[in-house]
Amino acid sequence: MTVSILGSQISCLPSYEVAFTQLQQILKINKGTPHYITVNNVHTVVEAVFLQGYRAIINKAFMAIPDGKPLCIIGKCKSGQYLHRIFGPTFMEKTLDWGQKDGICHFFFGSSEETLQKMKRVIQTRFPEAKIAGMISPPFKPFTVEENEYFIQKINEANPDIIWVSLGAPKQEIWMYENYKKLNRGVMIGIGAGFDYLAGNTKHAPQWMKNMALEWLYRLIQEPRRLWKRYLITNILFILFVLLEALGMKKFY
Repeated sequence: MTVSILGSQISCLPSYEVAFTQLQQILKINKGTPHYITVNNVHTVVEAVFLQGYRAIINKAFMAIPDGKPLCIIGKCKSGQYLHRIFGPTFMEKTLDWGQKDGICHFFFGSSEETLQKMKRVIQTRFPEAKIAGMISPPFKPFTVEENEYFIQKINEANPDIIWVSLGAPKQEIWMYENYKKLNRGVMIGIGAGFDYLAGNTKHAPQWMKNMALEWLYRLIQEPRRLWKRYLITNILFILFVLLEALGMKKFY
């Protein structure tokens, strides 16, 4: 089941366990059919208001995970269904952990080589039975056709179950949508800053801030120059759009 939040169809997931179970099912049932999963927050939903093509990408995903307390609150008000916040970096860590017994094989695409190596060491320490099929740190620029073909070839050669994609939104969702059908198999998951969290570059917020939907503020404190504009603009626009839609003054999709 999904709920529409400003036109984005967000999955009604009650727990991390249910999200992981659905991921397991798609890996077992459709071994030869590639899919992709989006991890959604206020930023992606607001982006999707302005970019119809981006909204279509979210809505065609196998799962559109609610990674943001505001989405869970609005989703519950609109659907009556409980939405648990599935924080992307935590979901990746739990998947690495829970997937050990099933031999789930992971590929990591994105971020810097330094971050990938730091993350690899963390995984080997915390999740020693997790299988790493490969890692690629792509250039921080638009990929050429030749580069992109090379990346897909390397992923297919590694034959992973899950391809974690850390390119930042909306770039990672667009890249997944344009390329997931080129895979022989597997599920792409856009994980945003998940690599930085696991590598230790970015710290998790205290639990009380997570409970109060203030994790964005904790992250803003860590990276003010890069994130202040995004949070200031998107948070205000999200509140404005939701209020106007609730009042019946405007529909944004």
